[in-house]
Amino acid sequence: MSEKTLPKGYEPADVEKRWNQHWEETRAFTPDADPDRESYSIVIPPPNVTGTLHMGHALNMTLQDILCRFNRQKGKNVLWVPGMDHAGIATQNVVERQLAAEGLSREDLGREQFVERVWQWKEEYGGKILNQIRRLGASVDWTRERFTYDELLSKAVREVFVQLHDEGLIYKGDYIINWCNRCHTALADDEVEYAAKAGKLYLIRYPYAARGGAGDRLPDLVVATTRPETMLGDTAVAVNPEDERYSDAIGMDVDLPLTGRTIPVIGDSYVDMEFGTGCLKITPAHDPNDFEIGRKHELESLQVIDSRGVMSEAAGPEFAGMTTREARKKVVAELKARGFLVEVKDYDHNVGHCYRCKSVIEPHVSTQWFVKVGPLAAKARDAVSEGETRILPEQWVKVYNNWLDNIRDWCISRQLWWGHRIPAWTCESCGKLIVSREDPTVCPECGSGKLVQDEDVLDTWFSSALWPFSTMGWPEKTKDLETFYPTSVLVTAFDILFFWVARMMMMGIHFMGKPPFADVYIHALVRDAEGKKMSKSVGNVIDPLIMIDKYGCDSLRFTLTAFAAMGRDIKLAEERIEGYRHFVNKIWNAARFVMMNLPESMPVDAASREVEKTPGVHHQWIFHRLEQVKDEVGRSLEDYRFNDAAQALYQFIWHEFCDWYLEMLKPEFNGEDEAAREGAQVAVWTAFTEVLVLLHPIMPFVTAEIWSVLPDTAGDDISRALYPAPRPAAANEAAQKAMVLVQETVVAVRNIRGELNIAPSKELALIVRPAETDAARILEENRGMITTLAKLESLTVDADATPPTAVASAVVQGSECYVPLAGAIDFEDELARLDKELGKIEKELAVGTKKLANEGFVSKAPAEVVAKEKEKVDALSDKRDKLMDLKERLAAASQE
Repeated sequence: MSEKTLPKGYEPADVEKRWNQHWEETRAFTPDADPDRESYSIVIPPPNVTGTLHMGHALNMTLQDILCRFNRQKGKNVLWVPGMDHAGIATQNVVERQLAAEGLSREDLGREQFVERVWQWKEEYGGKILNQIRRLGASVDWTRERFTYDELLSKAVREVFVQLHDEGLIYKGDYIINWCNRCHTALADDEVEYAAKAGKLYLIRYPYAARGGAGDRLPDLVVATTRPETMLGDTAVAVNPEDERYSDAIGMDVDLPLTGRTIPVIGDSYVDMEFGTGCLKITPAHDPNDFEIGRKHELESLQVIDSRGVMSEAAGPEFAGMTTREARKKVVAELKARGFLVEVKDYDHNVGHCYRCKSVIEPHVSTQWFVKVGPLAAKARDAVSEGETRILPEQWVKVYNNWLDNIRDWCISRQLWWGHRIPAWTCESCGKLIVSREDPTVCPECGSGKLVQDEDVLDTWFSSALWPFSTMGWPEKTKDLETFYPTSVLVTAFDILFFWVARMMMMGIHFMGKPPFADVYIHALVRDAEGKKMSKSVGNVIDPLIMIDKYGCDSLRFTLTAFAAMGRDIKLAEERIEGYRHFVNKIWNAARFVMMNLPESMPVDAASREVEKTPGVHHQWIFHRLEQVKDEVGRSLEDYRFNDAAQALYQFIWHEFCDWYLEMLKPEFNGEDEAAREGAQVAVWTAFTEVLVLLHPIMPFVTAEIWSVLPDTAGDDISRALYPAPRPAAANEAAQKAMVLVQETVVAVRNIRGELNIAPSKELALIVRPAETDAARILEENRGMITTLAKLESLTVDADATPPTAVASAVVQGSECYVPLAGAIDFEDELARLDKELGKIEKELAVGTKKLANEGFVSKAPAEVVAKEKEKVDALSDKRDKLMDLKERLAAASQE
């Protein structure tokens, strides 16, 4: 027996802390940059520096870690790069709230001191999420940790900006952008979140300005709007030139109510003739579509709402200084009083909100920096359509292509202080714009030293878009880039497919000449047990750190993996995590049993023995099945079928290796046959070590702890173990067939025990009339095993046997199995027990049947509740029928 032992119970907190510390101290996951080795690389989707771990992170990190550990087992040179995003808006908002609590604003500090304050906050509080990721057992290379605002990545950001500007792909111009009044910054189109909102649709009359002519003959135009306050900035009314209702109106002028201005009626095919009245008010400064129409028709752009969300002087003296809400109320009142308000309707429409602070977005014409994305997007689209990069599941390819096909130029400037400041300066003397890698000291045009840097910073997603190559040292030509770029896979959620994934594709192809990923695997959402999105306000959030504290990291990881089916959201309940904690305990107890029965060290030839030929059908069967599981797990992980890998392992470990194989070993371990005992020891040691390696990518901690104390692996680190080599000779369908018959025979006896309430300790007789000679041979060859597992006092295998009349019977693969009941049960007691149980079932059935007959319940209760009640009634009915049949047979037997 091995002198090394495991504690009686598995204590995950201590084990996880020790192994995390060991892996980090030994740099177990720090690869050398060796271009000659087959590499496998992943860059972590960098969490925000302000972030804390949620269940989506836990799933994302678990899946990435499984891939990294699995590919190390396959002998590849694996790099997994960790890091964080500086998260411009989010981080600035956090620090501004902190200042507000102190009675200060960022303006009170000034730009330099405010940025210094944010750095202080980052050092003190930021990065909390990386320590939380450590608790998940993430096998990242912490020596290569990156931050999107560190010196290395800042150099890459400047280089990219300058190159794109020099190529004419970055430009500065006046354009309508999405403006957040709360964050005081521009936002890109995909940073705007839309939500349905109940509002009003206002129909407003715009009378013709011409009198005594065509205008007198035409009915006034009526426009519809959800934002009447913006009409103060209207500069035209547009109609479709093919709309016969308004063919005479094009070229005429209408009076703009409340303003004293006249505006033209223009024809534009953009106008939908079927929507509303077919007349569209054009407000170029406050609607992106109107902006484009205004440019085409060279209309004035009149900004009546300023960057604070307040009506400007251009709105007129009656409205200037009001909030948009106040102005709307007053405009509607004035329109009604003057007879211009035709009708007000209830109207549901989508309203844009800031993705960070959730404030309503205001379209705003402003001078901003843009990336001309057309040429970049085309190459990113081609990379997927031509197979250079796979997006999985494939349903996301269409979404990705659709976004790229309809992309607008990317607004990259943000009116913030925290972030990469735009490397552009303006000469105050001659007005020259200078874009430079280094801070210039003099103007190259006139030699003046009066240079002013652009106040804006770059969109956070600009630096994030460079993540796959900037983290590896670009623009320098590094060994890391040569070895690990392009990366093997990006594992991410669908919600940043546009924010991040598409932009990384664009930038990677443009600057590296290759897409940054071979595969993009988009995992599903983790929802609550009812399939609802987790939300703090709803109170249905399951905190991964609390789950780790309660059940251990491996339990959480295995739960997430077991339900991570491609393209299907995970319905997570705490009970499932608790259930897989029992699985961890099962593995731990199996390890304790195995170690109790192994020698201190294995025979010198243990690793090279042909264990699949060990005498005994149970040994041959377990290696036949182990070979199948190795293949299934390997193929599943290569195809991102994480749930299939987990289910294959769970089924094999719990229901075959533990429930059957370990039980079958006990006679050999406890017997006097030394050769049989040693053969069983080598077989179980081989099988169990391979099982631990297969399980390690999903459950790294418990497998590492067990591996470190097993004979001949003691002191070793399982993270360095290779994936078990194929054992082709283990294929053995005959052993599989034999074991199935043995197992089903044992189960038949156990079921009879359960049905008749016979104590497990009570030895029974079993008579089998085999269906064929092969079945008879298998049963005879495994007589000892069946007798032990089924707890038999005798086993008769005889095709001509005549069983006694008082028996319980079952049919196994055509063979008739009989258990004599005389002396095994008390017929009177058992019949009384069945009567009692049947009475209870009849009462429950009556309640359920009455409920289903109630039309009020069936029509008003949720469909799933009704379905569950019906299932319950059906199950009770089946159980009643089986018990009545059993009662009849026992009653008949008791009379014989």
